[in-house]
Amino acid sequence: MKIANKSVTAEKLVRDALDKAKHFADYNIFTFLNEENAIKKAREIDAKIARGEKVGRLAGVPYALKDNFLSPEGETTASAHILEGFTSPITATSVAKLEAEGAIMIGRTNMDAFAHGSSTENSYFGPTLNAHDRERVAGGSSGGSAVAVALDIVEFATGTDTGGSIRQPASFNGVYGIKPTYGCISRYGVVAMASSTDCIGFFAKTPDDMNLLMEVASGQDPKDMTTLPDYYGEKHSDMDLKSARIGIIKDFDNDSVDKEIRDALKTKCELLKSKGHEIVELEMPALKYALAAYYIIVPAEVASNLSRYDGVRYGFRSANSDDLDSLYFNTRSEGFMPENKRRIMIGNFVLSSGFYDAYFLKAAKARTLIVKEYEKAFLECDYILTPVSPNPAFKLGEKVNDPVAMYLEDVMSVSLNLAGVPGLAIPAGKTKAGLPIGLQIVGPRRSDHNLIEFSKELI
Repeated sequence: MKIANKSVTAEKLVRDALDKAKHFADYNIFTFLNEENAIKKAREIDAKIARGEKVGRLAGVPYALKDNFLSPEGETTASAHILEGFTSPITATSVAKLEAEGAIMIGRTNMDAFAHGSSTENSYFGPTLNAHDRERVAGGSSGGSAVAVALDIVEFATGTDTGGSIRQPASFNGVYGIKPTYGCISRYGVVAMASSTDCIGFFAKTPDDMNLLMEVASGQDPKDMTTLPDYYGEKHSDMDLKSARIGIIKDFDNDSVDKEIRDALKTKCELLKSKGHEIVELEMPALKYALAAYYIIVPAEVASNLSRYDGVRYGFRSANSDDLDSLYFNTRSEGFMPENKRRIMIGNFVLSSGFYDAYFLKAAKARTLIVKEYEKAFLECDYILTPVSPNPAFKLGEKVNDPVAMYLEDVMSVSLNLAGVPGLAIPAGKTKAGLPIGLQIVGPRRSDHNLIEFSKELI
């Protein structure tokens, strides 16, 4: 590490990152810059190194924090008006683990409010611009984090992935992005979207960087009962990564997927064949239910999780209220973005009397079919390679007024969250127009480490 061997100081790295953040201010990447505290922490690390004291594996490395991770540094708003002014008294477990290893947060990144969206256009602070084309979206919901890494402002950034919110912006901006196995990393201290599908992950520039971040952040947490025992640090499978069987989903090779993305997938398949890997065609018919099931199950959980924002306990409170009922009504009406309201209404509808059996229960059964579909697929192959999204980054404003078109952006990513399996978005070239193309490698549950190692075969 350059900092540990004194070839560069932590303070210089942090100042350089802050300077870059300011240089790219018009991309609307950050909702808050942690300038004073970041420089202070960098100086403390430099002083430790000067004294010959041991420092962590991420000592002095600047990083960007998605704005739904709780930390006392800056306001945690989840890019939503209703959380404006909220300063957290606690620190998310994942943040505490990163900073225990010496990582330094230089700022909070923009996102779709409460992570509801696929373009960062649903942010109270306005959209983040794509790193490669300022007229296009950054992706979402973790758009700010993806662009911060893509523009080389920071070495890595945190993200959350409920239905593709790490993998899609990683794909749109040409960086690596991981959605781990559900329960691999603690969700404690992260603003909840849908508790049964939320995953904590990262954006990084290389597989090795991603591997280190996963080693640091993963593990069981008594504050999150859904976390798994620390399998990431255990001995990994003896499977030969040089002769893995790779599954390709036949249904994803159709005209609704951009031709340049399909060509990129075929190019990577040829590369894998040349390295001795077997390509296996998969039929996974249950995946056609994934998007519909997702947009029933997730809004139901969203409606439940957002019920706590009432103007009483924290964040924004409407000034135009005469009694308790009007306080609730006005605070939620003024504080939530249109997409937040849309998901609350869908969620309450599918959970309401008379509709629970018709919608939510059927979606839950479809989810079970999807879980079994992946289990069956991984008997035939070791990993699955698919597009992340059917299209490269689309233009700002192109889909913001068409919710169905926006939801269809998630058609290839949501099934992983419903099944709880890990997926890694990888850069896979560019379109003729210069837009990044991303593919995702999907593995069985708890295969996160091997998944990252295998991604090197695709470089």
